[in-house]
Amino acid sequence: MDLIWNDRIAEGARGISSSAIRDLLKLTAQPEMISFAGGLPAPELFPAEEISAASEQALAEAPLASLQYGPTEGYAPLRELVAGWLRRLDLPVPPEQLLVTAGSQQGLDLLGRLLIDPGAPVAVEEPTYLGALQAWQTCRPSYLTLPVDEHGLDVGALESLLASGVRPRFLYVVSSFQNPTGTTLSPERRVRLVELAARYALPIVEDDPYGELYYEGARATPLAALDIAMHGELRHVVYLGTLSKLLAPGLRVGWIAAPRALYDRLVMLKQGMDLHTSSTAQLLAYYACRDGLLDRHIPRLRAVYRERRDAMLAALTRQLPAEVRWTRPTGGMFLWLTLPKGQDAQALLGRALERKVAFVPGQPFHPGGGGANTMRLNFSHSPPAQLAEGVTRLAEAMRSG
Repeated sequence: MDLIWNDRIAEGARGISSSAIRDLLKLTAQPEMISFAGGLPAPELFPAEEISAASEQALAEAPLASLQYGPTEGYAPLRELVAGWLRRLDLPVPPEQLLVTAGSQQGLDLLGRLLIDPGAPVAVEEPTYLGALQAWQTCRPSYLTLPVDEHGLDVGALESLLASGVRPRFLYVVSSFQNPTGTTLSPERRVRLVELAARYALPIVEDDPYGELYYEGARATPLAALDIAMHGELRHVVYLGTLSKLLAPGLRVGWIAAPRALYDRLVMLKQGMDLHTSSTAQLLAYYACRDGLLDRHIPRLRAVYRERRDAMLAALTRQLPAEVRWTRPTGGMFLWLTLPKGQDAQALLGRALERKVAFVPGQPFHPGGGGANTMRLNFSHSPPAQLAEGVTRLAEAMRSG
């Protein structure tokens, strides 16, 4: 029977592999396991009472809209609400260019289907978001990898690539508090990147799930806002946003702000994929947020996550050997740790799991290969005392190798 189905698997699906992160999440459910592995918000911070009240209101005030099929583009009042949030970021995108998606992950899937032919070159940061690589597995792109440093994407390396005549289908970039490294593209590089996009007609897919989670300074200006400032409209940048890190990931509500040239095609692709994002989830999100819940809730997230970031950084400084290096993010949910050359994070993971602490080895985030001595650590999910204990266990695992 297996032969019947194996012979009929589409060529693009034959190389599909499971996510290293999703696989680890099964292990982290074990008792006493301290997990730095998932990109999980702190569950105790979910605004559960407000969401519960919003659910009752949505079903009482708009039962048909909550439970019936809806437009593929998304629930109109929610799109208006998102457009208002974006205007505050100097990103005046009309609701008619906003497509509500099942989280920003579905946005990545849609863009891959629309823009990537087998073998097509796609430029990405290295390391880059593992979920994007997984979303595009069946598209089978050829990745052009660009280095990342403490100021984010190396825009000079991109400029050299473009000047050589290479033309990627698009550049994918997590512009603020990058997953996995936690680094943020500097203001100067943002301007230079948008200028390069205009000079070389380079499309940019900007993924911005963490931008509101800044713990120092001010919120970074999205590349999409700079694109609009330069051209009067979105021209080179597709912007992805989500409520997963700010409200609750279980809702699966995100959005794409797309140039007019792409928007209708994205809508048609989504029609064939799922008809529309859950009406119930969309109305729940709208009713929860329409009275300013995020304005009240996000400052609390920033305060708690800042404390947790500081606790992890302090524990790493106390516990880890001097030759181990790590990033010091100014926001987001992750930091990136680099072991001395020749050490293997995957082997370290085995010893760490024996001590009931988990992390994600860095190699899967490197589409060009490499990264065997790197790892991603999440600090948003665990309270400070648990973070300190987890780092202690991690240090013991390092010493035992």
